[in-house]
This record gives sequence, structure tokens and C-alpha cells, in this order.
Amino acid sequence: MASLTVRNIEDETKQGLRLRAARRGHSMEEEIRAVLREAAARQDEPSRNGNLYEDIRALVEPHGGFDIPIPARQLAARAIPFGDRDGDD
Repeated sequence: MASLTVRNIEDETKQGLRLRAARRGHSMEEEIRAVLREAAARQDEPSRNGNLYEDIRALVEPHGGFDIPIPARQLAARAIPFGDRDGDD
């Protein structure tokens, strides 16, 4: 097996990897190997099914997913004129 040295990693990145490894019960070194393995496998992988939503979902779900709040619909603050641009309605 080969060895790889990566220098100048931001402290926040290192901390994030350490926490990710701890959550999964891995050493940081083992977690970094897993991240690199996943990234290398996906590098040349074409879109799974050509559906952007499904592709994003496939990338996000293994990490626990995320929720985006959908705001309630509201009426427009003012009426929108549909006349000519010169003011002729």
C-alpha cells in the first residue's frame, strides 16, 4: 500500500474529520482513508440516473440528510401591474 502526506489542512477541516471519525467509531486515519476511497470511487462515476434531485439525495443521505424549511406562501405586498411599460394599462 502507498502512503500519502497532506500538509496545510485547515484546523476546522481537521477538527471536522476528527469528529466524523469519532461518531463512526473510527480512528481519524481510518476515517480519512474511507473519505478518500469514497471520493476516488465517485470521481469518474457518471450521474446515477440523470435526475439531479436523485443524484443530490444519493450524496446527502449517507451523511444524515438535511431539512430545508419551506416558507409559507404569502400574498404579494402590492398588486403587480400587467399593462404596458409606459404606464398605459
